Amino acid sequence: MKFSPARPGRVFILRLEHGDIIHECLERFAAAQGITHAALTLHGGADAGSTLVAGPRDGQSPPPIQPLTATLADVHEVVGNGTIFPDGNGVPVLHVHLACGRGEHAVAGCIRTGVKVWHVLEVVLVELRDSTARRRHDPATGFALLDP
Repeated sequence: MKFSPARPGRVFILRLEHGDIIHECLERFAAAQGITHAALTLHGGADAGSTLVAGPRDGQSPPPIQPLTATLADVHEVVGNGTIFPDGNGVPVLHVHLACGRGEHAVAGCIRTGVKVWHVLEVVLVELRDSTARRRHDPATGFALLDP
Protein backbone atom coordinates (compact mmCIF):
# COMPACT_ATOMS: atom_id res chain seq x y z
CA MET A 1 0.00 0.00 0.00
CA LYS A 2 1.09 3.55 -0.76
CA PHE A 3 -0.39 6.66 0.80
CA SER A 4 -0.03 10.37 1.31
CA PRO A 5 -1.85 12.91 3.49
CA ALA A 6 -4.38 15.52 2.37
CA ARG A 7 -6.77 17.86 4.10
CA PRO A 8 -10.30 18.88 3.15
CA GLY A 9 -10.75 22.10 1.22
CA ARG A 10 -13.82 23.61 -0.38
CA VAL A 11 -17.04 21.59 -0.61
CA PHE A 12 -19.27 21.89 -3.67
CA ILE A 13 -22.83 20.71 -4.16
CA LEU A 14 -23.65 20.16 -7.83
CA ARG A 15 -26.71 19.16 -9.80
CA LEU A 16 -26.05 17.77 -13.23
CA GLU A 17 -28.98 17.95 -15.61
CA HIS A 18 -30.68 15.81 -18.22
CA GLY A 19 -28.32 14.83 -21.03
CA ASP A 20 -25.11 15.90 -19.28
CA ILE A 21 -22.20 13.46 -19.73
CA ILE A 22 -20.97 12.95 -16.17
CA HIS A 23 -17.21 12.77 -16.62
CA GLU A 24 -17.12 15.65 -19.10
CA CYS A 25 -19.14 17.96 -16.82
CA LEU A 26 -17.19 17.17 -13.68
CA GLU A 27 -13.78 17.49 -15.30
CA ARG A 28 -14.81 20.83 -16.84
CA PHE A 29 -16.09 22.03 -13.47
CA ALA A 30 -12.90 20.96 -11.69
CA ALA A 31 -10.72 22.76 -14.22
CA ALA A 32 -12.84 25.92 -14.03
CA GLN A 33 -12.68 25.95 -10.22
CA GLY A 34 -8.96 25.14 -10.05
CA ILE A 35 -9.64 21.77 -8.41
CA THR A 36 -6.92 19.20 -9.05
CA HIS A 37 -7.59 16.79 -6.15
CA ALA A 38 -11.04 15.78 -4.86
CA ALA A 39 -13.28 13.02 -3.55
CA LEU A 40 -16.92 12.85 -4.56
CA THR A 41 -20.16 10.97 -4.19
CA LEU A 42 -23.03 10.98 -6.65
CA HIS A 43 -26.54 9.65 -7.03
CA GLY A 44 -29.45 10.08 -9.39
CA GLY A 45 -30.35 8.67 -12.78
CA ALA A 46 -28.45 7.39 -15.81
CA ASP A 47 -30.11 7.38 -19.21
CA ALA A 48 -30.50 4.51 -21.64
CA GLY A 49 -27.50 4.11 -23.93
CA SER A 50 -25.00 5.02 -21.21
CA THR A 51 -21.95 2.75 -21.23
CA LEU A 52 -19.87 1.47 -18.32
CA VAL A 53 -16.51 -0.28 -18.34
CA ALA A 54 -17.13 -3.37 -16.23
CA GLY A 55 -13.76 -5.13 -16.21
CA PRO A 56 -11.47 -7.03 -18.54
CA ARG A 57 -13.39 -8.84 -21.28
CA ASP A 58 -11.68 -12.19 -20.71
CA GLY A 59 -11.56 -11.97 -16.90
CA GLN A 60 -7.76 -11.90 -17.00
CA SER A 61 -5.39 -9.09 -16.16
CA PRO A 62 -2.30 -9.39 -18.39
CA PRO A 63 -1.95 -6.45 -20.80
CA PRO A 64 -3.18 -5.42 -23.15
CA ILE A 65 -6.51 -5.17 -21.34
CA GLN A 66 -9.57 -5.58 -23.54
CA PRO A 67 -12.41 -3.81 -21.69
CA LEU A 68 -15.78 -5.39 -21.04
CA THR A 69 -18.49 -2.79 -21.49
CA ALA A 70 -22.11 -2.75 -20.38
CA THR A 71 -24.63 -0.49 -22.10
CA LEU A 72 -27.76 0.44 -20.18
CA ALA A 73 -30.83 -0.61 -22.15
CA ASP A 74 -33.10 1.67 -20.11
CA VAL A 75 -33.03 4.34 -17.42
CA HIS A 76 -31.30 3.22 -14.19
CA GLU A 77 -30.99 4.54 -10.67
CA VAL A 78 -27.32 5.15 -9.84
CA VAL A 79 -25.06 5.65 -6.86
CA GLY A 80 -21.31 6.10 -7.07
CA ASN A 81 -18.07 7.33 -5.64
CA GLY A 82 -14.95 8.68 -7.21
CA THR A 83 -11.88 10.82 -7.16
CA ILE A 84 -10.22 13.56 -9.14
CA PHE A 85 -6.43 13.62 -9.38
CA PRO A 86 -4.19 15.30 -11.93
CA ASP A 87 -2.50 13.41 -14.72
CA GLY A 88 1.17 13.84 -15.62
CA ASN A 89 0.35 17.19 -17.26
CA GLY A 90 -1.57 18.52 -14.25
CA VAL A 91 -4.98 18.08 -15.89
CA PRO A 92 -7.67 16.96 -13.40
CA VAL A 93 -8.92 13.46 -14.31
CA LEU A 94 -12.10 11.95 -12.90
CA HIS A 95 -12.33 8.28 -11.90
CA VAL A 96 -15.84 7.23 -10.84
CA HIS A 97 -17.52 3.86 -10.48
CA LEU A 98 -21.30 3.62 -10.45
CA ALA A 99 -23.69 0.92 -9.36
CA CYS A 100 -26.73 1.09 -11.64
CA GLY A 101 -30.00 -0.66 -10.96
CA ARG A 102 -33.42 -1.10 -12.53
CA GLY A 103 -35.88 -3.56 -11.05
CA GLU A 104 -34.08 -6.85 -10.50
CA HIS A 105 -31.16 -5.91 -12.78
CA ALA A 106 -27.92 -4.30 -11.56
CA VAL A 107 -24.60 -3.49 -13.18
CA ALA A 108 -21.53 -1.65 -11.92
CA GLY A 109 -18.52 -0.13 -13.57
CA CYS A 110 -16.41 2.87 -14.49
CA ILE A 111 -18.08 5.80 -16.28
CA ARG A 112 -15.14 6.80 -18.51
CA THR A 113 -16.87 5.66 -21.72
CA GLY A 114 -19.83 7.98 -21.22
CA VAL A 115 -22.74 7.94 -18.80
CA LYS A 116 -25.52 10.37 -19.59
CA VAL A 117 -27.66 11.89 -16.83
CA TRP A 118 -31.36 11.06 -16.83
CA HIS A 119 -33.09 14.17 -15.47
CA VAL A 120 -30.85 14.76 -12.44
CA LEU A 121 -27.63 13.64 -10.79
CA GLU A 122 -26.56 15.08 -7.45
CA VAL A 123 -22.88 15.36 -6.57
CA VAL A 124 -21.06 16.31 -3.39
CA LEU A 125 -17.45 17.14 -4.20
CA VAL A 126 -14.84 17.67 -1.48
CA GLU A 127 -11.64 19.30 -2.61
CA LEU A 128 -8.47 17.70 -1.20
CA ARG A 129 -5.71 20.17 -0.38
CA ASP A 130 -2.00 19.70 0.26
CA SER A 131 -1.97 16.51 -1.79
CA THR A 132 0.88 15.46 -4.05
CA ALA A 133 -1.01 12.48 -5.53
CA ARG A 134 -1.06 12.12 -9.33
CA ARG A 135 -2.22 9.67 -11.95
CA ARG A 136 0.81 8.23 -13.73
CA HIS A 137 0.86 6.00 -16.77
CA ASP A 138 1.87 2.45 -15.87
CA PRO A 139 3.38 0.75 -18.92
CA ALA A 140 2.85 -2.73 -17.46
CA THR A 141 -0.96 -2.36 -17.29
CA GLY A 142 -1.61 0.54 -19.61
CA PHE A 143 -3.60 2.22 -16.81
CA ALA A 144 -3.15 5.69 -15.35
CA LEU A 145 -2.55 4.55 -11.78
CA LEU A 146 -2.84 6.71 -8.69
CA ASP A 147 0.58 7.52 -7.27
CA PRO A 148 -0.06 8.93 -3.81
